[in-house]
Amino acid sequence: MTVDLGKAQAVSVPAQTVAEPALVPPPGEGHPGRDAARVDVDPPAVPRRLADAIERRRVARRQPVVPDVLATGAARRALLVDLLGHGWFLARFHGVRAPLYLWRLLWRSPVGMWRLARWVLDVVSDAEERPLLRSAVVRDDVADYAKLAALHTARIKVRSAVTAALTVALMLAGWAAWVWLPQPVTWALLAAVVAGLGVHGRRRDTPIVTRAVDLPAEYSRPTAEQIETALRSLGVAALSAKGARIGFASPVRDTGTGWVVSIDLPVGATPEQVMDRRAPLASGLRRPVGCVWPDADPEVHGARLELTVLKVEMSKARPKPWPLRKAGAADVFGELPFGTDQRGRPVGVPLIESNMLIGSLPGAGKTAALRCVLLGCALDPTVELHVHELKGSGDLEAFERIAHAYGSGVDDDTIGAALDGLRWLLAELGRRAQRLKRLRETARDLVPDSKVTRELANRRNLGLHPIVFVVDEAQELFAHPEHGAEAGDLATRIIKRGRALGVMLVVATQRPDKDSLPTGVSANVGTRFCLRVMGQVENDMVLGTSSYKNGVRATMFTRSDRGIGYLVGATDAPVVARTYYLDAADSDAVIARAHAARAAAGLLTGRAAGEEPEPVVTFNLLDDLTAVFATSERRWVWSEEACRLLAELRPAVYGGWTADVLARNLRAVGVETRQLNRVGPDGQRRNLMGVEADQLRAAVAGHAARLVIDGP
Repeated sequence: MTVDLGKAQAVSVPAQTVAEPALVPPPGEGHPGRDAARVDVDPPAVPRRLADAIERRRVARRQPVVPDVLATGAARRALLVDLLGHGWFLARFHGVRAPLYLWRLLWRSPVGMWRLARWVLDVVSDAEERPLLRSAVVRDDVADYAKLAALHTARIKVRSAVTAALTVALMLAGWAAWVWLPQPVTWALLAAVVAGLGVHGRRRDTPIVTRAVDLPAEYSRPTAEQIETALRSLGVAALSAKGARIGFASPVRDTGTGWVVSIDLPVGATPEQVMDRRAPLASGLRRPVGCVWPDADPEVHGARLELTVLKVEMSKARPKPWPLRKAGAADVFGELPFGTDQRGRPVGVPLIESNMLIGSLPGAGKTAALRCVLLGCALDPTVELHVHELKGSGDLEAFERIAHAYGSGVDDDTIGAALDGLRWLLAELGRRAQRLKRLRETARDLVPDSKVTRELANRRNLGLHPIVFVVDEAQELFAHPEHGAEAGDLATRIIKRGRALGVMLVVATQRPDKDSLPTGVSANVGTRFCLRVMGQVENDMVLGTSSYKNGVRATMFTRSDRGIGYLVGATDAPVVARTYYLDAADSDAVIARAHAARAAAGLLTGRAAGEEPEPVVTFNLLDDLTAVFATSERRWVWSEEACRLLAELRPAVYGGWTADVLARNLRAVGVETRQLNRVGPDGQRRNLMGVEADQLRAAVAGHAARLVIDGP
């Protein structure tokens, strides 16, 4: 009987079948008869079956039959246009310089004739034996000199006769060509001879034909030997150890924009270790750092490295235009077009059931990335847009035509409007939750997964259409001395609750630090895009804890890498993406199409429809709680009792509040509930969460808090 030690605690075995404990002594020790109870650590190898081989081939990842550069009609047309354009360029370049090439050939042809004559003379005079004759003279070896001289003389006689015969034959051939061939052919042969002499007489440092294109080293195909040498030079012990085997799971494949190779690293080496040493790897491959992009491929195994070597640095390559700039529609329930990866493959952003955080230094391309997402939302007429641009530069003003709510500026009124929008959105989540609950009770088939679907979103009367709430330069809101704490708490709760309710929050900031980006926001966002940042803390604030340690480092991007960043959450593994390019004219054209589609469908609402924004009803929780203390003789109150007294004061506002709801709202204004072990009015001592009057007094003195009312 073979017992699995890893499952010994979980398997129930009848008492009579248990012969020995799991601990097995080594051979030759212990009691007799225990060999039969030994554990088989290595089971016998099972021969491979044909069915196993077929299954292995079925699940294997197959390479495309047609290369990517020829896979689609657009790719083939792009390749043909590129080849024709290059040919036309070469024709123009060399056509302009053709007279110069002719002059160089004529000028250098005498030199070529002289070099040819010198070579013939050296061959006829047996120049290669002259050093041997001089050596015999120096050694004073008469016999050796006599033998060499005789051999030298014999060779000269033979070669002279052959050279004379060839010369006569060439002269006769030239005379015959001049007499018998047509004049154009004769002149063409003469030009060919002169051209050949000119090429033979060219200077070594000055070619006859000027180079039209300087092909740098990036364009040369990297070899397996170069890649292996570069990997072993990284200083990773598992790579440079004696006997460490670096396997190539695929040949170096040309993708049009560069080359890709799949590599199996040695045991103990990981792709993250190579990604962490990208600059030394580029040095070993003799390429710019912007051309070398190592990535992991966890779908295969933990040691599979996908190495991409570009022909042109990613930042210097021509950016690809946004695919929907001229025609087409988007679907927020699918993927929105966002950018391309290192190989030029499209990368989309799944926004539904997720939220997005974009962070970078100023000028790295944050607003351009945000514009790509917003334009995708704009081309889905069912999406309700709320855009708050807190920089005041008007970068997103084109969206005012289609946005339900829009604000631009750094003043307190604009920031207050953004806060009011968050308050309204949190209340909207409560309304949507109740609507979904009623739908589950009455029409279960419409909400099988208890979340907003495309079918529900298309039914505008249900009020479950997608809402995308955008805050650009969010640090102005979250770091605001009066509204920052409340805004951070609201955003965190919206992110946590809005996933299944069709509400998405998109936050962009150029100051990703703990003061400007609440940890509740950064820790719960599903999709993150980080462009250039300066340090590890900022990197992990945007991309997630330990991203820097795992080799996902936006600190490696330089000033010229505008629009390039790490995208996390959109795919199974982090990917380097470059956002699509849209100029102002293209953006305005897309907005015009989106406005026309929404107007035709009757889906322009709020500001886009000329409506005044509805006022957001707010209450001062601290004032109401102060009124509760004013009617009490005690200087403390338990949370449950406070909720009851508040509900008596304002039933429409605080009805249904619990101790947890009160604690969250108080925390947003700087008051933490605490354990109060006190004797209540009924004489019973209890240890419950509550708040003291001194805490309330300190909070009121600090600031007047305004908080949206959130139901239980």
